Amino acid sequence: MIKEYRLKLGLTQEQLAEKLEISTRHYQRIEADICSTTLEMLIKIIEILKIEDKDILKLIKEHR
Repeated sequence: MIKEYRLKLGLTQEQLAEKLEISTRHYQRIEADICSTTLEMLIKIIEILKIEDKDILKLIKEHR
C-alpha cells in the first residue's frame, strides 16, 4: 500500500527516504514489509504520503 501512495505522488524511494530522514535501504525494507517500524515512522509516512483515513488502520496492521 505504501508503494502505491508513493507512486501516486511521483516520489522515488530515495526521495521518500530523504523526507523521512532514513536510509534508502531502510525505507525499502519498510515498503517491502521485511522489517517492522515504529508508530512514529508510520505517522510520518501517513502524513507525507497523505494516506486516506480508510487505509490507515490497514497500514498499521500490516506493519506491526
